[in-house]
Amino acid sequence: MQLIDIGANLTHESFDADRDAVLARARDAGVVQMVITGASRAHNPQALALARAHPGVLFATAGVHPHHAAEYTAECDAELRALHAHPEVVAVGECGLDYFRDFSPRPAQRRAFEQQLQLASELAVNGVRKPLFLHQRDAHDDFVAMMANFDGRLGPAVVHCFTGTREELFACLDRDWYIGITGWLCDERRGQHLRELVRHIPANRLMIETDAPYLLPRTVRPAPSHRRNEPMYLAHIVEELARDRGEDVATTAAHSTAAARTFFGLPAR
Repeated sequence: MQLIDIGANLTHESFDADRDAVLARARDAGVVQMVITGASRAHNPQALALARAHPGVLFATAGVHPHHAAEYTAECDAELRALHAHPEVVAVGECGLDYFRDFSPRPAQRRAFEQQLQLASELAVNGVRKPLFLHQRDAHDDFVAMMANFDGRLGPAVVHCFTGTREELFACLDRDWYIGITGWLCDERRGQHLRELVRHIPANRLMIETDAPYLLPRTVRPAPSHRRNEPMYLAHIVEELARDRGEDVATTAAHSTAAARTFFGLPAR
């Protein structure tokens, strides 16, 4: 069984002491490739460096998360364009809107998101526009409206770490967006509604991710004392996801891996 983690924050400082061991444990758990999330000016170059150090296994995104929207200056835009010239950088983002935390003012979030959508509309590899790695929390209406302003000008898009409602899910699917499912599914306090929703996601639009070091699946037993999530737990997430979809684990794994390779243009391994 081959798995691909489409969203792991492996540049996070919690991995500094044992990053190689984390990668080894992921490999032993069947995770054959990972996309390292770039979400800030500080971490984007680190994500690229990690990907270049592990060719064919690690890849990177480059973008500015809404929490860091104030970083999006002309200089930042130039940095992103330079990063996206590297083949290891396979998607624009993480970018989008977050009205739940509001760590950045909403007007600043919208400006940064719009500028990254413009960037994505201009980037292409062999004539194919680069995909978008998107974040949306409690901002669905503004998010959809801003994406609509770029209709016909963007490549494929994935709504990373989907946690929304049934109506929001079908709004995304109606626009042919991909859906990323994390260990939020395994949280009985806030993810229970996803247990029913995931069966409605077409197999060719479903991808899986850990969002490590965040969102450790609460159903992992025994629970690690450190509470840090890591890519090896992707195997646990796919087991839960398969059960909720009424599928064999191997089927869910194969479909999500195929979807990830198609979306990001990853090589087979």
